[in-house]
Amino acid sequence: MPSKNMLPKGQRRRTVRPQYIIARDAVQEEDTVIPQIEGDDLEDGIRSFTADAAAAGHRLDFYLSKALPDISRARVQLLIENGQVRVNGKTASAKQKVTAGQQIEIEGEPRPEPLHATPENIPLDIIFEDKDLAVVNKPAGMMVHAGAGSPDSEHNRGTLVNALLYHFQQLSGVGGELRPGIVHRLDKQTSGLILVAKNDSTHRKLSEMFSQRQFEKTYIALVHGRLATNSGTIDAAIHRDTIRRTRMTTRRMGGRSAVSHYTVIDRLQTTRGIFTLVEVRIETGRTHQIRVHMASIGHPVVGDTLYGAPQNIVPPAVQKSARGANAPAALKLEPLTLPRNFLHAARLRFAHPQTGKQITLEAPLAPALMAFLEKLKS
Repeated sequence: MPSKNMLPKGQRRRTVRPQYIIARDAVQEEDTVIPQIEGDDLEDGIRSFTADAAAAGHRLDFYLSKALPDISRARVQLLIENGQVRVNGKTASAKQKVTAGQQIEIEGEPRPEPLHATPENIPLDIIFEDKDLAVVNKPAGMMVHAGAGSPDSEHNRGTLVNALLYHFQQLSGVGGELRPGIVHRLDKQTSGLILVAKNDSTHRKLSEMFSQRQFEKTYIALVHGRLATNSGTIDAAIHRDTIRRTRMTTRRMGGRSAVSHYTVIDRLQTTRGIFTLVEVRIETGRTHQIRVHMASIGHPVVGDTLYGAPQNIVPPAVQKSARGANAPAALKLEPLTLPRNFLHAARLRFAHPQTGKQITLEAPLAPALMAFLEKLKS
């Protein structure tokens, strides 16, 4: 007699088989030991070898990335896309299965399309500038530098780097052609102070100062709820979330150490709920650090839907059934939305890498954040 927990007959094969295949292939790839190719023939720029028996049944890109330790899987795929890989004399595809004994040829090295940032005439709020460095008040919504894909695409226009290239005669080249002058970053939806190096010597010294935690970086954030204490420290390592790759988490072992110190500036008891305005000083500069840390203690940054903040802020007592014509005035409030994170890099303090002079710079809250606070309090 079938179990009451079994799926209906017509759904069993369709529901279970794909997951089984994915899990099986993942285990096979993870457990397979592929012998590395050593001393392979190299003639006229062509690397030639015979597929090992262990390669049988595996995708070509997977096999080559394991057999050739000097080439990453991404670079292998680039070689294949460029038609630089042949199997038994024929142009190969990344997903084709390998058979033991096949003759494989790789012509040349991976040739990624050269990427470089493009200068754009975008206004900048320059807080400080000398011959070695500059500090800019970055607006929310501006990416620091181009991401994946062509920097000439619409997606990668309007970046801070593009604006810097237009306004400054020279930037350091340590970060590469896509990130000239960039020593540290701010999230796209975070506003505030960001430091830029104009020459390689300054860039290297600043990078060393960051690694040795010789900067004092202070942020202003508005978080949901009432913090239990007026000050505190969050010491929790941060790791990439295995399920949602755009998120970071404190719930995985083996992350990178991260320390944030917060101090309450103001406590807000509003008709739309309870909020706390805090000043946060970070010792480290991990990806999404303040956002992850505040969410980890149950107080996500306002507007940060990626880490649990609601998109629309409404009174706690509001329910669909209570928003009729006779509902109390407080329950008739329109939802309040902040289309960015309430997070601002407000203060930066450091010793000038070339002169040793102490520098302290501040940037006031962005007008949009000030306006949001006023609406929240009204």
